Amino acid sequence: MNLNYLFVNPQRKLFLLAISFLLTNLTACAIYEIQDSPPVDLHAKWIMLPMINHSDTPDAGNRAADITATLVRSQGITQLSSYEPPVINTKHLELDQQKELRQAINWAKQQGYNFGLSGSVQEWRYKSGLDGEPAAGITLNMIDLNNGQIIWSASGSRTGWGRDSVSGVAHKLLAVLVDGLTLSE
Repeated sequence: MNLNYLFVNPQRKLFLLAISFLLTNLTACAIYEIQDSPPVDLHAKWIMLPMINHSDTPDAGNRAADITATLVRSQGITQLSSYEPPVINTKHLELDQQKELRQAINWAKQQGYNFGLSGSVQEWRYKSGLDGEPAAGITLNMIDLNNGQIIWSASGSRTGWGRDSVSGVAHKLLAVLVDGLTLSE
C-alpha cells in the first residue's frame, strides 16, 4: 500500500487529524495517583473531617466531603460520622482551614474515632472557553487518629464534557480514589 496516498489525500489527512485529536482528548481526561492502602477495619469508628478548599469555588471542600462520605459508606463503612464544627460567633469566624482541620482531628481523637478522612480540593470549576468543560482536582488522606499519621492518600484530576456537571465529574473522580481503599472485616 502506498503510504503517500494516506497523507497526500486532503480528505484522508482530515480524517487522520480528527482521529488523532479524538484519541488525544479521550486519553487526557483524567490523571490519578493512588497509594496502596493498608488493610483497614471497615467496622472501626470513622469520621469525615473537613476538606481544605484551595479552589476558587466557595464551599467546594464541603461538597467534596459530602460526596466522599457517600462513596465511603457505599464501600461498607457503616460507622462513618461527619464532623460538625462548633457553632461560633460570626464576629470571630475562623478562616484558617488548616487550623479548623487540626481542631477537628483533636476533637475526633477525644471522641474515640479510629480513622479520619480528609483532603483538599485544588480545582472545582467550569473551564473557560466554548464548551466550558467541568474540571475537578481532589486529594484524599486517611489519618490514623491513634497516632495522627496519614496512612493512605490518593490524588487525581478529571475533566468532563460540555454537558457534564462539576459535581458529576468530581463524583467519578472520587469514586476511583475511594476504590483504592483496602478494607477488611
